[in-house]
This record gives sequence, C-alpha cells and structure tokens, in this order.
Amino acid sequence: MRDCFCTINLDQEEVYRTQVVEKSLSPFFSEEFYFEIPRTFQYLSFYVYDKNVLQRDLRIGKVAIKKEDLCNHSGKETWFSLQPVDSNSEVQGKVHLELKLNELITENGTVCQQLVVHIKACHGLPLINGQSCDPYATVSLVGPSRNDQKKTKVKKKTSNPQFNEIFYFEVTRSSSYTRKSQFQVEEEDIEKLEIRIDLWNNGNLVQDVFLGEIKVPVNVLRNDSSHQAWYLLQPRDNGNKSSKTDDLGSLRLNICYTEDYVLPSEYYGPLKTLLLKSPDVQPISASAAYILGEICRDKNDAVLPLVRLLLHHDRLVPFATAVAELDLKDTQDANTIFRGNSLATRCLDEMMKIVGGHYLKVTLKPILDEICESSKSCEIDPIKLKEGDNVENNKENLRYYVDKLFSTIVKSSMSCPTVMCDIFYSLRQMATQRFPNDPHVQYSAVSSFVFLRFFAVAVVSPHTFHLRPHHPDAQTIRTLTLISKTIQTLGSWGSLSKSKSSFKESFMCEFFKMFQEEGYIIAVKKFLDEISSTETKESSGTSEPVHLKEGEMYKRAQGRTRIGKKNFKKRWFCLTSRELTYHKQPEFIERKDAIYTIPVKNILAVEKLEESSFNKKNMFQVIHTEKPLYVQANNCVEANEWIDVLCRVSRCNQNRLSSYHPSAYLNGSWLCCQETSENAHGCKPCTAGVPADIQIDIDEDRETERIYSLFTLSLPKLQKMEEACGTIAVYQGPQKEPDDYSNFVIEDSVTTFKTIQQVKSIIEKLDEPHEKYRKKRSSSAKYGSKENPIVGKTS
Repeated sequence: MRDCFCTINLDQEEVYRTQVVEKSLSPFFSEEFYFEIPRTFQYLSFYVYDKNVLQRDLRIGKVAIKKEDLCNHSGKETWFSLQPVDSNSEVQGKVHLELKLNELITENGTVCQQLVVHIKACHGLPLINGQSCDPYATVSLVGPSRNDQKKTKVKKKTSNPQFNEIFYFEVTRSSSYTRKSQFQVEEEDIEKLEIRIDLWNNGNLVQDVFLGEIKVPVNVLRNDSSHQAWYLLQPRDNGNKSSKTDDLGSLRLNICYTEDYVLPSEYYGPLKTLLLKSPDVQPISASAAYILGEICRDKNDAVLPLVRLLLHHDRLVPFATAVAELDLKDTQDANTIFRGNSLATRCLDEMMKIVGGHYLKVTLKPILDEICESSKSCEIDPIKLKEGDNVENNKENLRYYVDKLFSTIVKSSMSCPTVMCDIFYSLRQMATQRFPNDPHVQYSAVSSFVFLRFFAVAVVSPHTFHLRPHHPDAQTIRTLTLISKTIQTLGSWGSLSKSKSSFKESFMCEFFKMFQEEGYIIAVKKFLDEISSTETKESSGTSEPVHLKEGEMYKRAQGRTRIGKKNFKKRWFCLTSRELTYHKQPEFIERKDAIYTIPVKNILAVEKLEESSFNKKNMFQVIHTEKPLYVQANNCVEANEWIDVLCRVSRCNQNRLSSYHPSAYLNGSWLCCQETSENAHGCKPCTAGVPADIQIDIDEDRETERIYSLFTLSLPKLQKMEEACGTIAVYQGPQKEPDDYSNFVIEDSVTTFKTIQQVKSIIEKLDEPHEKYRKKRSSSAKYGSKENPIVGKTS
C-alpha cells in the first residue's frame, strides 16, 4: 500500500499539489483546480508520488500532455496510462544558437572549412530543488568517426543564462587550394555531421543534472553560410528505452482548457448588446443567451461566460427570473420544484459560486476549520463503527456540529449578497403563483437553492469553494457528509412540515428525530423569509473586511542580513479588503507581536520583480509608504494571482505610482537604472489598470470572446435550429414523430429565427478580424524565433 499524492505542473514547475491519500493503491483525490496560465508552456504534466517521510518522495509515474493536444482532451473524463519518470526526459526551456561555415586558407596553401558555433543564450530552464539552476552547456560535433566536445562556463543561479560563447570546429580538409570562388562542402560529410548541445546543471559536490539537448544537422548550412534560430530543448532516451514498460497504473483526469484571442472592445459591441437584451426578449427562449444554452454540447460551457457578463451589467436577475419561469411551466409537482439540471438552475448555481464566496467564508469557514482539524468521530452507522467507538458519543459529536452550523446559517441573512436575495425573492413569487394551493412551495423554491445547492454542497466539498486548501481525509469526509445530509434536510421546508423525514437509512431517521422540533422549523422559515425579502440589506463589507486570499510564501528580510538563505523567510500571508498581513505560521495568529500589517490604503503599486535582483523566480514587490516588500511565490500561477488581487484591491488608492523600479535596491543603487538614491523616481511605467471589482473580477471582453467561440463551435447546431424554426413556421399541424428539432425549445419560431439571423450575422463579422489576427500572428512568429522555436531532432 502507498501514501499517494499528485502534482500539477507547467513543464517542470509545480503549480498545485493534492492532499496525500494514505494506504491505497487506488487513491481517490476528487480535487478541482482552476487557474489562469500566465506564461508559455510546452506540457501540462501530472505526477503521481509515493510520500516518503524519511527520504525524498518517490515519483511513481506521470502523464504529460502537449499544449497542442489539450484541446483534444478538453471537457472529457479520460483514463491516462502513467509513464515512467526518467530524469533524462524531464526537460523544459529553449536555446538560442547561431551556426556559420567559414572558408580558411592555411599557411601552406590548403583550404579547410571551419564550423563556427555561437551559443548565445537559454530561456526558461527549470528550477532545481526550488531554486534557479547553475547551467552550463557542452557543444559537440558528432559524426561517424568523430566526437569533438567543448564546454561553456557555468552561469550561477539563473534560468535564463546569457552564454555568448563561440566555438570553432574544423569540418573538412582539402589537399590543395583551388581557384574556386567558394569551396563546397562534400555532400556526404554534410549529411553525416551534426551539432549536439547538451544543457547541464552544475552539481558542484553532487552529480550534474541533465537539463535537455538539441541536435542540429550541419546540412542546414547547405544553402546558406549562416543559420540562427531558437530551439526547444528535447529529452534524451540514451537508447535504453525498452519496447515494453511496466504497468505503472493510470490516472483519471477531466481537463477543461480554453485559449482565446481577445480583440479590442469595439469589436464586441454588437454581440454584447444582443446578449444584454436577452432578458427583455419575449419569449425568453427566443433570446440570444437562451439559444446559446440550447446549442452548446455542454450547457456548463455557456453558463459561466453568460452569468459573468450578465452579472457585470446587472442583467442577471431579470434573465434568471425569466428562464426560471420557463422551468416552472414544465413543473407539475411542487415537490420537484427546481430539482432538475436546466439552464435556470445552472445559472443560479454559477451565480451563487461567484457572488457567494465571501458569504460562505464568513458563515462556514470557522466551523469547517474546527471540524477538519478535530479528530472527533461522528460515525453513527452501526455497520461502519470502528472498534472502541461509542455510538452515543458519536451522536453527540455530530449533533454539536450540526447545531453549531445550523445556528450560524440561520443567523447569517444580513451577510447574504443582494443579488442572491433579489433572485430568491423572484423565485418565491413565481412559485406561489404556479402552485397557489401549496403553502410550503414559497419556501421550498428558495431552500432548494440556498440549502440544497449552496450550503450543503459547500459543507461536503469545502475545497471546491476555497474554504479548505485540500480535499479532506476519509473520516472527515464522512463527518461532513453526515452534517451535509442533516443540514440539507433541516433546510427542506417540505420535509420539516411532514411527519416523516426523507432519509433512506434507518440510523439517519433515528438521528434526525433530535431535530424535529418546532424551533428548527421557525428558524428555517425566518431565515428563508429574510433572504427572499425585498428589503435593502447593508453590505457585509461595511461591517467586516472581505477575505480575498491567503497562503504561504517567502519574504525578503527588511534590511537584516545581506547574505545567505536566511535573507528569505517563509511567512503566512493574508489579504483582506483592508490590509495585507504576514506572520510566521497560521498557529501564531494570536500573537499580536508576530503579525506585520500593511494597510491596503498605503499600497502604491504592485509589480513583478526581475529575476536578476535576487536570482529567484516568481518574485513580486508590494510598494507602499515604507520600504518595498519583496515576496517570492511558490510558482508562476500563484505569483500571478497575488499580483492580480493586490492590484485590484489597491487600484483606487490615492498617490498610486505611475512608475517603478523593476529591480531591487541593493548595495547603494537600483540594479535596473543604477540610480544611487533610494528615493529616485521609477525607471519603468507601472502596469496598466485592472478591473475595479475586488470580489468579482470580470473582463467583459474576454467573456464575450468566449461566447463568440462557443457560437462558432456550435454553428452546425445553430443551423439546425434555424431550419427547425422554418419547418415549424411552414407546418402548422400537430407534431407527430420526434424530429431533429424536437430537442430544441422553440416557443415562437418567428422571433427565434430572427435572433438566430442576428447571431449569424454578428459572428460572420467577427470572423474577419479573427482571421486577420491569425494570419498576422502566424507570419510574425517566424519558425525559429523565440516565440515559435524549432522543435529539434531528438535521440
């Protein structure tokens, strides 16, 4: 049995790590990671490790997917076979190379050819043990009967070394000088010779680590006297690769990868206008937003950009109300209200995830932290009880947690976001109109979302809602599942008002009898009344700061030691809408003297810091009214997220800087501009502004571009829907057998047809600038340039 965990890597850089699943050969992780990719990459890789307490963790195997292949796997759940991890195959980065062929006349009159190899630089080499490497290169001329090798100097602590070293190799000899205008290299020599460049990390006292290689045939100079290009470093197999590898197991992944080219805002005006008019279209099924949901292969693809765009323009409430009303028309039983997986329920689910994040943190996080960090057993199923467990004690533990969580939820109405309250109010009114004889439906319409789809889901999956860093362990999951089931049933007004509970398990029915008291029913009703009323609520942000981000990073000591690793210290950072704090570890939070605070209003700029400042990657600086705070994140994704959220929270500050120093102030001068005054004005303009909303970061152009891409991908289905509208308009008789269009919701064929025509016209117009951009991009990124390096020959 093994203690397994997985890492997600961009090339060789780890960006996320799962929890450890102990004593299992079939670990179930159930962890979800969403992140923006802040840099170019070749592979998205997943490594499976066996945790080792005393030695280095053992790498069991990996799944590496090329960037170009990600689209083929996107949106599909797939089992990938694990491949062996060989240090010679773990490479990333590129090398800049120039080759020349010179003709030389020796003193005795003979002619020889000289190959000049200029190794200029490398870019994006991997970190070694979390630090920048000490790279050097070996340059070899390899042929059937020769292997001449030379070596560059070692460059210290850098992932982007500038070598600028030139090496000379004699490639052909001639018996005597002839009067030819140019000496031609013999064809067979050219075909057999190649330049091989190997990159290594200098290990000093330990073995050097292979970083990658490229092989360039000398015949690239056949038609030209010089050749200059960037090459991607390639793995090496040393010829030891066997035809059959051991079965290392497999890893199940569900990857959703999107890549969009966002044009300037003016291009998206017509599409944005059409989408924002959707709530006003009668019937709603004829609107552009609803049609998008109908034609997408997966409704979830359409829901996220639609909800974000409509939220940004305060149009989500009328749209969600209209599609929910359409749902209600098809609902015959009040007990199944909003239980399906329709466009309406998915839109509301996504809206609650986006706007309800802070609400969940202030309501659930303290109790979930207590549950996850406690070892109290709450198992009440007699079959699953461990030896020595007391079921009565476990019931008391479970009841304590349920009561504490329930009490916090029903007292939290003032923290419920206004958008959620507005939609709940609309749902309640519509449900009452649809089922006027059912007194409970006004409550079950709201509880089916706020309890069933919001609180209960967040309790059982706290990591998905960023309430916990990882998927909990098996015992904690079981505890959370029992709590979630109870909370869900407590919140279901219908089940509380009946004599029987909805549990299938007898032990849960027995446990739930503890809660069948009038007090719980009154508390739920009062809470549902409060969050679905039209009364204006005071924003929770005015009474307490909004928690935005937290995590462990490294900070540079403020003017203490100048040398050694002690210069950078691990600290726990926490950002709210009011202040940025850092301290030694989360457990030191109560020691006031150990917490350092930077008020958000004092932040003047947040920018990246050049790697050359401290020979460290993923660094950024928080420039405030005192000395700049230099911070190193654990990876490029984390650095990008911190810079982004810090910029957003401080963008409206007074006295924000217009320029900054991209390097550090060390040994009496700024490394970037060599100015000696520590107060010298910045030498580089600050990064442009970012979206202002610190809780909901929405780039409307990007969301509209995503919607354009979805319409483009779904054009064949849009065409079918258009044909269906024409068929319905012509044939007015009763519908017989199911047709191609029976899967579409078409209430008004004429209005729907007109909307589809508008969508197609706008998409066609948007196709032109996209095609121009693609042509420009392909022509500007010349093959062999830094942006589009050559994928070289491998072993």
